[in-house]
Amino acid sequence: MLAAASLIVAMVLGSRDEPATESDPRMARDAPRSRPPLDRQIGQLLMLSFEGTEVPAYVRDSLRAGRASGAALFARNVASEDQVRALTRDLQDAARGRALIATDQEGGEARTLPFAAPTVAQPALGGPDAAAASARRSARDVRAAGVNIVLAPVADVGAPGGALSGRTYPGDADAVGASIRAAVRAYASARVASTLKHFPGLGAAGANTDDVPVTIPASREELEQRETAPFAAGIEAGAPLVMASHALYPALDPKRIASQSPAILDGLLRDRLGFRGVVVTDSMEAQAVLDRSSLERAAVRSVGAGVDLVLMTGPGSYLRVRRALTREARRSPAFRRRVEESAARVEALRERLRARR
Repeated sequence: MLAAASLIVAMVLGSRDEPATESDPRMARDAPRSRPPLDRQIGQLLMLSFEGTEVPAYVRDSLRAGRASGAALFARNVASEDQVRALTRDLQDAARGRALIATDQEGGEARTLPFAAPTVAQPALGGPDAAAASARRSARDVRAAGVNIVLAPVADVGAPGGALSGRTYPGDADAVGASIRAAVRAYASARVASTLKHFPGLGAAGANTDDVPVTIPASREELEQRETAPFAAGIEAGAPLVMASHALYPALDPKRIASQSPAILDGLLRDRLGFRGVVVTDSMEAQAVLDRSSLERAAVRSVGAGVDLVLMTGPGSYLRVRRALTREARRSPAFRRRVEESAARVEALRERLRARR
């Protein structure tokens, strides 16, 4: 545990002096440029989903017009390897090669593309070398299928009987952090963007937030020394995305779930851990979200709290969320500034992945 705590401290101190680079969103934000229209800035924040094994016309039109940054693929979109390649080509053609195409591909049964690695789930991977080898195989396969973002690896520290115990790397926080670090670097070497999930840690959850509201009663010290240590390791390794949990962490924010909490997303993730990449939500249609508010209100709260990319898993959600974010940006100058910041981060990621096609 001391090593995990030391890693967090090093991340905090190191992040303060890190210079901006060309791909850093701070540079994109500070450089002289004309401001894109609001509808395109809102579009950068939206990752939609759809039914069927072909790209619907409205998805193609949204990508072409810049009113969405990409799409997440699920089992309903997958019929065969050749079909997925054709579908992702269609998405990229509509987006002029700049679409973010994401899918869950953790390993074992938790994978959307049945023809792609990893066939072994994270708990069976004994250490950093195995985690890296699995990530390389997965990246090779998903990239061949046209996917450029994996919603993996799971950076949570597993707990006996926990809802995620079948999806986490084995061992304590230090061991999980070592595997996370290795996996992130392996994905990057194979030119696929990885996503650390579910921040600030969902390993102690007794249920999945997709199904019910979840509260993690751990103390601040327990969360920062145990749960967030693997995320700090992944951030240090260069992870480009972090997925925000929909659980409630009373020790960090007694009122707001993590995906809607400025204290967790801006305070802990960005200020303390130094993360400068893209924060993406878990599914916005999760029951833990909808039990608290409407989908539209939840999306506004998430972006206002520091989320950059809103992941929608319901085909009917896209238009509702886009309209809600647009209304709020027109009403609130502070929210409009948040949209600009997030749009710059997502744009930097899209350009980075475009260059690697």
